[in-house]
This record gives sequence, structure tokens and C-alpha cells, in this order.
Amino acid sequence: MNLALIDPFILAQDHPDALTGKIRSGHATCIRFNRKGDFLASGRVDGTIVIFDVETNGIARKLRGHTRQIQALSWSRDGRYLLSSSQDWKCILWDLKDGTRVRTVRFQAPVYIAELHPFNHLLFVASLFEDQPKLVDISGPTPAKRHLPSAPRRSRLDGIEQNEKQAAQDAKHSTCVTIFTANGNHIITGTNRGWLNIIDTESCEIIHSTRLCSGFIIFLRLTASGRDMVSNASDRVIRTVPMPDLSQSRVDNDTLKIEVEHKFQDVVNRLSWNHVTFSSTGEYVAASTYMNHDIYVWERSHGSLVKILEGPKEELGVVEWHPHRPFVAACGLETGRIYLWSIIAPQRWSALAPDFAEVEENVEYIEHEDEFDIHPIEEIHKRRLDLEDEAVDVLTMDPMKSEIEEETFSMPVLLDIVDSESEDEIVAVGPGTMRRKSPGEGREWMNGAESEESCEERVTTKKPVVNGTSKSQNKLRKR
Repeated sequence: MNLALIDPFILAQDHPDALTGKIRSGHATCIRFNRKGDFLASGRVDGTIVIFDVETNGIARKLRGHTRQIQALSWSRDGRYLLSSSQDWKCILWDLKDGTRVRTVRFQAPVYIAELHPFNHLLFVASLFEDQPKLVDISGPTPAKRHLPSAPRRSRLDGIEQNEKQAAQDAKHSTCVTIFTANGNHIITGTNRGWLNIIDTESCEIIHSTRLCSGFIIFLRLTASGRDMVSNASDRVIRTVPMPDLSQSRVDNDTLKIEVEHKFQDVVNRLSWNHVTFSSTGEYVAASTYMNHDIYVWERSHGSLVKILEGPKEELGVVEWHPHRPFVAACGLETGRIYLWSIIAPQRWSALAPDFAEVEENVEYIEHEDEFDIHPIEEIHKRRLDLEDEAVDVLTMDPMKSEIEEETFSMPVLLDIVDSESEDEIVAVGPGTMRRKSPGEGREWMNGAESEESCEERVTTKKPVVNGTSKSQNKLRKR
């Protein structure tokens, strides 16, 4: 993009306008941008993880290790490590420097969502299906799993006595989603009864609990600063909550208050929301709708709807906002394509010539007196040489101004990445014969050595051939 040709008013726009592109490599179920915003990780139905380059929309790396659908992805702070959770009851930590697995952790239930610690990539929290959430430390030779409580903490100010009936009700709570705070000292969990629990990372004890809604909490997401949180619940209401500063040592857990700032919902159609996310600055909230193909964008300053991004003719699942630009990506539930929304910026070619003016209709042009004068060739040649005498520095790299001050990881470029799957996934069988690619084709890596052994067995057990034809064919010819 040439910034000199872009209207400055368009550069100041904070939210995207229209659907501008789509990418695909298999059937994507979840996506996640890294903190720098130059890569987009995509988890597929078959367990493969594909990492796209945002600028070129090309595939930077493919990671194979899961055998079932990918549920969630989480990047480390420097962008070198990626945590993936799947329905195959496993979480894998990947090193993107060479694409190897750092650790593989297996649980006793499918994993809803897993989130890396913001400053320690060897510590993560996982929400499990019909099981207690776990805080996992993989720094040692064996993973250390610590159980996190789900029952809310009753404050002494509530005036509720802890009797047997209340204890039985609290025992029915189960955690649906878990995330870390911005500094990683606390864990925020949402339960199936609408309670929000804040857990201390060191002691794994609940320090504060509050009732957020009446239904179960589906999803939680913090802004980059960690000062605000958005929640998606089963009551079809999206809530934004300003988070208190939990790093202060004088905070009283009993008097701590967490209040809802805004409630976003579709009062007319009563739409449900599949996924929610914050914008790069935290000023906007975007959500994908259930049984609909639109993305709703609200602003938090007034709590009003500012834009409805029209999408393709299919329902959208996970939606993610670029961490630094007005750029939104979402994956379709039916086809698995990843759709991209951004700003369509018409280029102002008049910026190349300062004295050039764009007009809406024809005007009479007044020629200057010396505009078309013929200059001597020697004078033109001398002017050209004077311009060439200016030294142009093409080696020095100026540091780019960015909000990310710490060192970031740069993924090495691999030249042996196979091309992305085609949109129709059509393969040629023979001359003039085409067929659709089978669902299991290209997944021999899941079987490993077993597939090679089975191929050898097929070769050895093949019927003998006589004169280029099998015995069965000879019997048919005799008949």
C-alpha cells in the first residue's frame, strides 16, 4: 500500500467496510492472530494447523499432530510458540522456529479452550468437557496439572450461610471458559451458572466471585491492555466489563465490584452470537451471529451499533480482529473458508503531481506561456545528471515505530510448503476424467508406519499375474 496515494480521512477510520478477500486451506474451524499481526493461525477439522502470512495470504507453515478438530489456538507473547487444543483430548505446544512439538499434554476429556500464560509459554490453563479446569505447568519432565475450583466464593457481605443445600447447588457448577489476566497473576473463569470467578495463579484459590448473567458463559476475551473484558453468554446478550486493577496489594476481595458497562443485543430479531472479539484499540466490539452471515460492530463509547458487515451466504463462526489494523477475519461453518474484511481505499493519483487537480467535469484549460517550450538537449541532460548525483541509501533499515517494545520472533521462510488446497478440491484421475478429492486423502501421516506396512501387505498378498492378466480374467475369457 502506497500511503501517499491514500486519502488521510480513510486512514483514520477504525473499523472495516466491506468483504475484500478470502483464503482457504482445508476446512477451518478456529483462527487467531499473533500479537504482532503478521501471521494468522488456522485450525482445521482434520487436526492440521495452517499458518497464513497476512500480507501475502500465502501459507507459511503447516503443523500436523492432532487427529480431530482443533478447538482453540493461543500464541505466545513473542510469537514463537503456539498452543493448540483439540477434541482428541490433547494440547500441543509448537515451536514455530522449526515446526516441532515442544510438549504434548493429554487430558481425560475433550478440551474446550486452552490459553497460554502471557509471559510464560510453559504454563497454560485448559477448560475441559464435563471436568474441572486445569492449570498445567510443562517446565518439568512431566506435566504438572493443578485443579481449579468452579464453585463460586461466597462473600461475607452476601449474608448467605453455607448450608448443605447451598453447598450442593455450588457443586453443580462447571467451568466453560478460562483466560489469564494481562499480567498473568490471576485466572478469570466463567461457569455454566453465569458466575465469574477470579482465581489466584499461585494458590489456585478463588479470591472473588460475581454473578454476571443467568445463563452459562460461552466465551471471554480481554483487550490488549487487560483493562476491559467482553463476554458472550447463552442469554443472547454481549456484555463489556471494565476490569479492576488486581495487581494492587490493598485490594479487598470482599468489597471488589465488577459491574457491566454495556449490554449489546438484537432486541428485534433476538439473535444469538457465535463469537465475540475486541478491536485493536478496544473501542469496538464485533460479533458473528447464529444462523446468519453478518458481523455486527458496536462502539463502546455510546454503546450503539455502527456497522453491519455483510458476509458470504453462509453462517460465520470464529471472528478475530487484527491487533493493529481495521481488519477482520472470520471462518465459515459450512465451507471452512476464511473471509477477510478491510477498508477499500481508493487511491488518489493526484498525489504524484502536486500541481495536478482532480475535477468532476470538463473545464477549459489555460496553457501557460512556457509550458511546452523546447529546451536544449544539453540542459535536459545536465538536470538528469544532477539528480543522479544524490546518494540513495538502500542498506540502512530504520526501526519501525510500534507498540510492541520487546523483541519479537520472526518465523523463518520455508520453500517446501505444499500449495493450498483448491477451492473445489478437484483432482485429475485420467485424460478428461476428474473427481473430487476423498475426505481421507492426504492424511496418511496420521497412521504413520502402519500405513506403510499395510501398503506392503497389499503388494505381497496380490494375486499372481500370468501373461499380463490375472487368473480371474482368464476364467472369464474361457467362459
